[in-house]
Amino acid sequence: MPLSDTVPTTGSPPDPTAAMEIASALAPRLAERAQEHDISGAFPAADFADLRASGLLGLMVPARLGGTGASFADYAEVAMAIGSGAGATALIFNMHASVTGALAHTPDELVRQLGATDGFFVTRDRLLAEAASGALYAVAMSERGAGSRLSRITTEYRAVDGGFRVTGSKTFVSGAGHADGYLLAARDAASTEPKVSYFVIPAGEGVRVEPTWDAMGMRATCSHDVHFDVEVEPDALLGGVEGLAILLAQAMPQWLVASYAAVYAGVARSAIEAGAAHLRRRGLDSLPAVRSRLGRADAAAAAAALVVREAAARVSAEPGTPETNRWVWRAKLTAGDTAAQVASSVLEAAGTSATRRGHPLERIYRDARCGALQPATSDVCADWLGVAALGGDPENDGGTPRW
Repeated sequence: MPLSDTVPTTGSPPDPTAAMEIASALAPRLAERAQEHDISGAFPAADFADLRASGLLGLMVPARLGGTGASFADYAEVAMAIGSGAGATALIFNMHASVTGALAHTPDELVRQLGATDGFFVTRDRLLAEAASGALYAVAMSERGAGSRLSRITTEYRAVDGGFRVTGSKTFVSGAGHADGYLLAARDAASTEPKVSYFVIPAGEGVRVEPTWDAMGMRATCSHDVHFDVEVEPDALLGGVEGLAILLAQAMPQWLVASYAAVYAGVARSAIEAGAAHLRRRGLDSLPAVRSRLGRADAAAAAAALVVREAAARVSAEPGTPETNRWVWRAKLTAGDTAAQVASSVLEAAGTSATRRGHPLERIYRDARCGALQPATSDVCADWLGVAALGGDPENDGGTPRW
């Protein structure tokens, strides 16, 4: 069925309101495919064909470059809608939006203060325009043994004639092998300090995907290991300045923390929708205990969505302030824990038949369980918030580096 038959599309990029409507209209289509993608572990190519055709890959791209020009609050609504259809698709979309959103939303004056050259803005606009035209970006940050802690990564870069040589291996790279470019974190091989920089590495020669992803949940994200041994031109260094990665993570953590929250708020809602459909089919909806479980799940999912929206609104209005960043960490903790709790309770209400492979609730339960485990994990988020509640500096008083 053509996309235009069921999903509103236009010849021009959708405005933020239209983008939310498109995402909501796409959700049932994504849900229909989700089980097949989960069983096979295959990249949801049809989902991304729909997202590309509807203009949503350009969601975070400024209108002047052919995109929607969405705010972080707009992104959160779109991601929750996509997550209510297919969590794995939403997670890959989140990674793409993290790259394009960080590029589009980091203030020009901030990157100039950090030392960015005029060449950075040319490169930034090129990457964003390519996203509006359908390019897909992935994030290559985590490593085996280091997780997402930037100060512990071992992937290295060194200056060479004509640019940089980047070598190392990354894990949990959602969309690996299907992205047109990778936002990669690497440390300066010549520095004794954790001087960590971001590079945008194009797919192709020197980028090798190792198919390692066979996980409990989010199976269709294709979060394989990726090995890099590549030389890149100077403009691949994001900002044109070395050592920005940890500074930006501390100052504006929304794309490394709260963007996940919107995905899992959507997954929590999908558990309720799938559970309600199952319970009605089985005639279990007449049981008061079952209705109570659904009622509590509905309230919890709605509360998590409100926390995500509050964080997103603050990021859109006052990014980087201490109170905004506090809401960012609250959103990730709340959404990750709530998704797991809601999916577990709804699955218990549905009974043993819903635990069979191939049942939507079984898949959603496994996907939802990943929310508290993805960086920053729920324990890390809770510790950050606990230090803040005690009047400390959560970035520096935790005993070990956050990033």
